[in-house]
Amino acid sequence: MADVAKMLKAIHAQEDKAAAREKAKAAAQKLRQMKLSAAAKKLEEGVEETLTYIDFPYQHWLRIRTNNTTERVNREIKRRARAIGAFPDGESALMLVCARLRYVAASDWGTRRYLNMKHLTSMELQEQSSDLSAS
Repeated sequence: MADVAKMLKAIHAQEDKAAAREKAKAAAQKLRQMKLSAAAKKLEEGVEETLTYIDFPYQHWLRIRTNNTTERVNREIKRRARAIGAFPDGESALMLVCARLRYVAASDWGTRRYLNMKHLTSMELQEQSSDLSAS
């Protein structure tokens, strides 16, 4: 299990998509040698989907690649739901979730900038200038 985790981390540690694809091919071959052909097939089928973050500026990669923010909100909702115990109906549970999400959206935590959009703007400008020069 630890070896497989290292292989997957190595794929996503590459500097560009081509290198990540090559690393994924090598990892799939190694998984087949380890007699984990189902895992190798899953890796080959899903690698492109997991590499979409590479199309964005490097500064955004970590934020796009992880979902820590969503997990944090989910943990907070779970914690509050456990404190209440049993809900009389689905509406009351939904009200708890909505109240928590409203609080997050209105608080300082919910208004922090998650991504610096200057990087995307500069990337778009570079693409536009390269399109104009190619024409």
